[in-house]
Amino acid sequence: MMSQINGFFKLVENQTSLRQEVMAGLTTFLTMAYIIFVNPNILGDAGMDKGALITATILASALATILVGLWANVPFAMAPGMGLNAFFAYTLVLGQGMAWQTALGVVFISGVFFLILTLMGIRKWIIAAIPIQLRLGTAAGIGLFITFIGFQNMGLIVDHPATLVGLGVFTTPVVLGLVGLALIAVLEVMAIRGAILVGIVVTTILGMLFGQVGVPGSIFSMPPSIAPIFLELDILAALKWGFFGAIFSFMFVDLFDSIGTVVACSYEADMVDKEGNIRAIDRVLEADAVATVAGALLGTSTTTTYIESGSGIAQGGRTGLTALTTGVLFLLALLVTPFIAVVPAFATAPALVVVGIFMFRNVQKIDFQAFETALPAFLTIILMPLTYSISMGLCVGFISFILVSVFSGKIRSIHPVMWAIGFFSVLELLLKAL
Repeated sequence: MMSQINGFFKLVENQTSLRQEVMAGLTTFLTMAYIIFVNPNILGDAGMDKGALITATILASALATILVGLWANVPFAMAPGMGLNAFFAYTLVLGQGMAWQTALGVVFISGVFFLILTLMGIRKWIIAAIPIQLRLGTAAGIGLFITFIGFQNMGLIVDHPATLVGLGVFTTPVVLGLVGLALIAVLEVMAIRGAILVGIVVTTILGMLFGQVGVPGSIFSMPPSIAPIFLELDILAALKWGFFGAIFSFMFVDLFDSIGTVVACSYEADMVDKEGNIRAIDRVLEADAVATVAGALLGTSTTTTYIESGSGIAQGGRTGLTALTTGVLFLLALLVTPFIAVVPAFATAPALVVVGIFMFRNVQKIDFQAFETALPAFLTIILMPLTYSISMGLCVGFISFILVSVFSGKIRSIHPVMWAIGFFSVLELLLKAL
């Protein structure tokens, strides 16, 4: 048995062991298990059944992670992406009035397009077309967006008739949310694995003690039925020209989020050769696209590669056995769904804030001293939270980049694909205006 595992995952060749891979998989799971609590709360705001979402989130995470582990033999983990789930719930469904079934159709189509682009090698053209400042600005903007949502869910930021937003009343849930945020911050500073997960669990328990959260009748049980959202996507309704911008936004964010994560983690895992080629990157992206399609069928938003994979790699994970371990642990989480179901929004809100910080920290790599670089990046970043829309930030960022390049005499530096992206961005703005 051990020889078969070693032969399949190439443990000796990658200078690792069964114990090392299993411990790495456990570490990765602990650092990203917060998605089990957060994703159902976010998508639940879109009117979807929360119990079914818990099961769908766990299954999508487990199956995607196991797939990439077996197909690409890499120590990466996948789950519904933060920011993309917020875009699904708060921009498409609540903001634009799209039915959640149609939004799932949009996710499905974006996954199919992503898979086609990967299989045809067209993804390389898109990567070359989008300037680095817009890629970095996109991550930072999404970080601000989900942080804003986190403070809203906590109750710290509320609407205000004069200033649009204002500071909320310090009720018990707000105070508990701030305690959870402080706890996660302290644990992160101390480099404690699973800090976000610990913060969510402790805040929920405090909520029970203060009477803000109901105590579950049991901790272990069979998972809730996935029937209310399984195969409920409406693909035909999503095949409208007006939804093209949403489809592109999902595909674009997933593409660059995955590539950025894969590149960062691959260097740490010694998966890059002397020429700079990353081992099995095509298979990783193929698995990512397939997982997004499967996730839409299960009933959840876009699945992507998680940067938390780096925690397992730092623990020594080098092969797909790390991912397989993480995936199996996700499946085991199906047995504790009664506790997951009672976790309130104020307990998951701090996780959104902290993840937003992680997504924003690479903003320092943007050259804000050069105005032609600063303008499109800044507009991309600031308009995502202010318009409550990732796609709107992307559209304005793309258009402003083209305009600045044209009027600064750098028209030849604009990639042909970027012109097409700019055209569709203008069309998207016009459709929204009309």
